[in-house]
Amino acid sequence: MSLDSEVDALRKVPIFKGIEPAKLRLLAFISERMSYHPGENVCVQGEAGDSAYVIMGGTADVVVSTPQGERPVAEVKQNDFVGEIAILCDVPRTATIVAKTELNVLTISKDSFLKMLQEFPEMGLEVMRVLAQRLEKTTRDLAEVRSRLP
Repeated sequence: MSLDSEVDALRKVPIFKGIEPAKLRLLAFISERMSYHPGENVCVQGEAGDSAYVIMGGTADVVVSTPQGERPVAEVKQNDFVGEIAILCDVPRTATIVAKTELNVLTISKDSFLKMLQEFPEMGLEVMRVLAQRLEKTTRDLAEVRSRLP
């Protein structure tokens, strides 16, 4: 994938909208390109979070450990951004990301991501919006599960 195509792909990621192309080019340049085969882990629940990931192609499952075993809780696909919770909150990874298909990602280091947030407050607002939507969905799902309990 060329740098220009990576910049075009980053432009389609909601949290990067509004970022000027030159800054997206820099972000693409300093990011690491990685590929994963089906079944390979991108990151593992409980590990330290040192990077976030932009899904450039393919799909992956978001899996959490429960007392009943591993449970998929979501699927991520092209243009999704994952792994930011661990680097924003300085907590261990909250889930494992497992490639479902051939998966291509841009890996953005914690330092690079935090610098982008400092430079572009609008990006921080979009991150908050995405996290709030995830929290709302999780709250709704939890309420549904609790309503089915005796």
